[in-house]
Order: sequence, then structure tokens, then C-alpha cells
Amino acid sequence: MAKAWVLHKIGDISLEEVAVPEPASGEVRIKVKAAGICGSDIPRIYKNGAHRMPLISGHEFSGVVDSVGKDADPSLVGKRVGVYPLIPCRECEPCREGSYELCRHYDYVGSRRDGAFGEYVTAPADNLIELPDEVAFEQAAMLEPMAVAVNAVRKGTDRFTVDREKKVTVIGLGTIGLFIAMFLKEAGYNNIYVIGNKEGQKKRAESLGIDRYICSTDDISEAYDSSVIFECVGKADTIALAIDMAGAFGRVTLVGNPYGDVELERDLYWKILRNQLTITGVWNSRFNGQSDDDWHYVLERLRDRKIEPEKMITHRLSLEDFEKGFLIMRDKSEDYCKVLMKIE
Repeated sequence: MAKAWVLHKIGDISLEEVAVPEPASGEVRIKVKAAGICGSDIPRIYKNGAHRMPLISGHEFSGVVDSVGKDADPSLVGKRVGVYPLIPCRECEPCREGSYELCRHYDYVGSRRDGAFGEYVTAPADNLIELPDEVAFEQAAMLEPMAVAVNAVRKGTDRFTVDREKKVTVIGLGTIGLFIAMFLKEAGYNNIYVIGNKEGQKKRAESLGIDRYICSTDDISEAYDSSVIFECVGKADTIALAIDMAGAFGRVTLVGNPYGDVELERDLYWKILRNQLTITGVWNSRFNGQSDDDWHYVLERLRDRKIEPEKMITHRLSLEDFEKGFLIMRDKSEDYCKVLMKIE
């Protein structure tokens, strides 16, 4: 038996003894070493529920392969790994083109099948990315949100073809927004504005070397006429703000999950037309096993110590104390960014 946090119904989650999962054909079992709480986990637990329940949530994690199923490579046992949580069908049109993140019939670790908020989790061997010795488990547990940020940066900057001196603005400084700022900085963009609403966000932005922090309640006019804008909140007013702030031929990248319906006033729609804006949506991250996908992009920079995502960790909790992290994020009772579970 093993321990895991089991979601039985909305608001009903508890640490329980569960059977140790057995890997199916082509899968491996991973002993979890670190797992992070995604912002999407909180409404899944406390508001909307999951695709199926009972469920063990958790899709941001790393660990060690301790068992393999039929048709999986036995040499994987003992490997330190991160895991791409989206499991593609590999049969639909996007999958046939190698765009697995756009799969029309995907499974997903931690929302459609059991995830990593426990001692063990199973996943397809094809979804593994092996970790270099230089990369710590807690860093690797943030591979997924960092890869999402890289996907957004690549889309928003047209794969880094936008002039590094152009004005770039990030609206919303949750984990993804901060990681977007981090990768923009690492890629050499020098004119980055970030808009947030918390003192802790300002300090974390400064730790990344970004000093153009603007509180959302202050005058934000200096960030107007940006060439590239990342909207990382998902609310109607911040989406409208992103469009309004964009300069001529500006690129607006929508990253935040929507809170509700979004309507555009006519004047904003005119601005899209008259400024000839490009508005792009991003979803998930690209993982196809190739060296240039989003996950390998992140891993290379972790290995070479070009980024320090551990600066975003505000809480490190044990498996037994992990519910504290859910409640902090639900109630916003403390300043937080990345809340992590660590299992020794």
C-alpha cells in the first residue's frame, strides 16, 4: 500500500492508503520525489471537480522510475525523470502531425487519470524526459509550467524574431507569468514590463532581474504601445487591457485560463483592426521527444544553470502536510507562488 491525496468529490480530499499502481503495457511506475500544485488544481478540488472521481490529482512532478510494464524498456528503472502529463491518442490529425499538445482525444495525468499527489504514479514511457544529474527534483517538478511559459514566449515573439529591444509586457504575475518573464529575460529581451498586484510578485520579479514592475492599481501608461503582450490572468478586463496596450502591429498572446465569458467593446475591436494586431492563444506545451521541443528547451537551460526557477518556490511541504498548500492557494491566506511537495 501507499499514501496519496484522494479527491472523492468537490471539496472532499483526504490522505489515504491506496494500492500501489501497476504500470500497464508501455508504461512505467514512478516514485514521486517532488510535485507542485498548479493553479488549475484548486478549482478542480474545491469548485468544479475532475473528469472522474475518486481521483489523485497532480500533474507537475518528478521522480524515479521504479518499475516498468510490458513492452517498456527495463533499463528505465532507476532513471530520474520528469513527465509530460498530456497523453496523446497518436491517431488524430494533430497527433499525426506531431502536435501532440493539440490532441483531440487525449488523456491527462492528474485530471483524467490518477496523478502525482501521492507516493507513486504511472505514465507512458514515451512521456518521460530523463534528468541530467545537474537538475534537482524540485526544479524538474516545475518543468511543466516552465514549458507552458516557453510555448507562450515562442508564440508571442514569433520564435524570438521580435527585436530584443522592443517593449514587452506581461500582465499577471502568477507562476506562469513569472516564468514567462524569466524566459524573456534569459532570451535577451531588455525592455520588459510586468504588471501585478502583490508585493511578493514585485520581489520575485526583481529576483529575476526585472525592475519595471507596475502595480495594476497605479499608472500603467508607460507600458502602452508594447510590441508584445502576454495576458496571464484570463479575465475580461485584463484581456481588454492587453488589446488596448498593444502598439501598431502588436502581438497579444492569451495565456490565462478564462474565468468566464469575454466580450469586446466596439472600440477595442476597432483597435485590433486599425493596429493590425495579431492575437494568439496558447495551450499546454510542445513535447515530441525532439531536442527543440519546449521541454528540452527548459531542460537545457536548467542543466546549464541559465535559469533559477527555485526562486519561485515559496512553500515546501511534506506529503502529510500537503493539504496546507491547497488551503493557502484556495484562501489566499499567505503570499505564495509555487507550492511544492517533497518526498525524501
